[in-house]
Amino acid sequence: MQKSFLIVLAVAIIGALAIFQIAPDLNGAIAFFTGAIIASVIFSLQSKTPASTTNSNEPYSGPTMTLYVGNLPYRVHEGEVKSLFSEFGPVNSVRLVRDRKTGRRKGFGFIEMSEAGAKKAMAKLNEFDFQERTLKVREAKSQDSDKSDNNA
Repeated sequence: MQKSFLIVLAVAIIGALAIFQIAPDLNGAIAFFTGAIIASVIFSLQSKTPASTTNSNEPYSGPTMTLYVGNLPYRVHEGEVKSLFSEFGPVNSVRLVRDRKTGRRKGFGFIEMSEAGAKKAMAKLNEFDFQERTLKVREAKSQDSDKSDNNA
């Protein structure tokens, strides 16, 4: 709130100077108030415009797909992987697998993201060089299908 007040005040002063240049016979106080009114109207219209949803913290609610990503660098963090995949669509979650005993990353993980974005990411990021490693990106197999394959 305080930041928005300072912005409106700065724009009002600039507006007052501009109005005073256009109509020098106009009283300075009237020019300032006219600039303040114009600035507050512009600022209120700007704050009512909807924010971009691409960087929203709300999870994507449409059709999703889970991707397996292999050959990840061991030092990579979830945020770096999310940033890479979010170029292709909304990412709901990133889970990098760790060894239970040592806590070290195993070099693979799973990304849940929009289905359309996942298909684009598979096409673009499979065999992609990322931090000196060549990524392997595939659709993740569900654990249920793995168990039925083993029982057959």
